[in-house]
Amino acid sequence: MNNTQPKVRLAIIGTGSMGGMHAESYQKIDNVKVVAAVDTNETQLIEFCDKHDIEHRFTSLSALLAWNQFDAVSNVTPDQVHHATSLQVIAANKHLLCEKPLAVNYQDAREMADAATDAGVINMVNLSYRNVPSIQKAAQLVADGSIGQIRHFEASYLQSWLTQPAWGDWKSQSQWLWRLSSEHGSKGVLGDVGIHIIDFVTFVANDMPKNLSCQLQTFKKAEGDKIGEYPLDANDSFVMHMQLHNDALGTVSATRFASGHHNDLRLRIYGDKGGLEVSFENNISRLRACLEEALESATWHEVECEEVATIYQKFIESILLNTQDMPNFERGAQLQELLDEAMGEHK
Repeated sequence: MNNTQPKVRLAIIGTGSMGGMHAESYQKIDNVKVVAAVDTNETQLIEFCDKHDIEHRFTSLSALLAWNQFDAVSNVTPDQVHHATSLQVIAANKHLLCEKPLAVNYQDAREMADAATDAGVINMVNLSYRNVPSIQKAAQLVADGSIGQIRHFEASYLQSWLTQPAWGDWKSQSQWLWRLSSEHGSKGVLGDVGIHIIDFVTFVANDMPKNLSCQLQTFKKAEGDKIGEYPLDANDSFVMHMQLHNDALGTVSATRFASGHHNDLRLRIYGDKGGLEVSFENNISRLRACLEEALESATWHEVECEEVATIYQKFIESILLNTQDMPNFERGAQLQELLDEAMGEHK
């Protein structure tokens, strides 16, 4: 990117741990400057801005919008307020990158996607595992016909933070406990990481499901299924059966009880001319293939994958070039419709 271009002035709404990731990611990119941050928690806001050298600090979105000295927003608020905050940003004609899931139901996600399209602003949803080199290369191989017609797939997202304290003590820390409580806005592991693994499958396959069914399970984790103010009722594991429009069948699953896995994604996808195995484990991206000439011997080989741009780089470049990139709000709405159907909330 040409660093002689004017800088995109960016504001971050929400100053939790993911907000910090956004700030650090933007600070590595030329032609963008984080000029403001917003959080209702003033103490947290001040600490965040001091840490990331952000000059302008606001305790309300309305105050930021009234100030108006910015071009784009990263929305890193809790899931249940993505809808309300994003619509205000769009109405102010600002470009917007929103954390996943886009909303907590399809109706809200649909409204956000339509509003962004009508306003003509650059809009993207942070499906961060699109940044993995192996998934991008796998999608290219499928699109090129390297594995023929897709017939079967298996995908999983494996976490284990309910079995060990590597990321913190979930039994006492609110940043984890809310994820286990529907009363506090959680849709469980399905809503939290299910969107990533469903996107993993459908992006590589370049196809969406024509039908799906999903089994959700919540396990007993505390006496009375409650810790303090947090009822522990959100799903901990799911297994989904999915059929794509081309009739390919497969399973998609995720859990927070995958002992031995901190944060790992896997996809195995098979066609009538070959198969691919995509993995992102221990932050290492890997792609293996068995293609038509090696099917009889069942010989698999490593596929070299080039590094790819991050969602943050793509968002800024889209603004500078005035060209909409993917994944956009429309994609976020499509995925939310699938999540609603899996939760039994599809209308």
